[in-house]
Amino acid sequence: MSATQHPDLTPIKPSFTPPSSSSSEEEESPSVSFTIKVLSLAQHIEGGYYAVTHVNPTTIPSPYPQSPLSQRTIDLVGGLAPDFDPAVRRLSTTIYYFLTPNRPLGSFHRNRSRIIHTLHSGRGRYVLIHPDGRIESFVVGPNIQKGEKLQWVVEGGSWKASFLLPDVEGETSSDGLLISETVVPGFEYADHEFLSRERLSEILPEEKAKALEWLVKH
Repeated sequence: MSATQHPDLTPIKPSFTPPSSSSSEEEESPSVSFTIKVLSLAQHIEGGYYAVTHVNPTTIPSPYPQSPLSQRTIDLVGGLAPDFDPAVRRLSTTIYYFLTPNRPLGSFHRNRSRIIHTLHSGRGRYVLIHPDGRIESFVVGPNIQKGEKLQWVVEGGSWKASFLLPDVEGETSSDGLLISETVVPGFEYADHEFLSRERLSEILPEEKAKALEWLVKH
């Protein structure tokens, strides 16, 4: 494949290493803990923290197959919601999503729906693997002069991972990456799938898969 499909992956390396034990809000810095408390955030299975902020009451006929995309996801979240109807989807849903120094990684996953992201504060790097095998990576943050993104869209079907960067390039601290995500049609765990190492090795050449495997959920 061409160089544009497989760019230099040197910048894709962790800036923060979480504790070996399961991290909790109590282990976060005071500023990070304040954000978690004020926004009523909870730990997310993808990594980081989240809170649902809006669920559109309008429903539409589901454009997706009735069977879940991944049984592994359904098992991880303890099953589908009791009121889930596979025949419909909400028009949209929105969440806060927060990466922190103790929970700095959002593992590779994909969704059937497109997701619109909006930056609130902090910096991070996103890594996408598109359905055609093309790898895309970019930094999100406030420095638009250096090409950092304030808004970005991930289309349904693309694998997505993200990780925290220092608030200031070249330094070592962060108060976390806070964004909003709006999913259209609305988010359901039936439309969610984690990338496995086996699948990663099938869709990327060995060298590229090895460079990105740290972004795969174990």
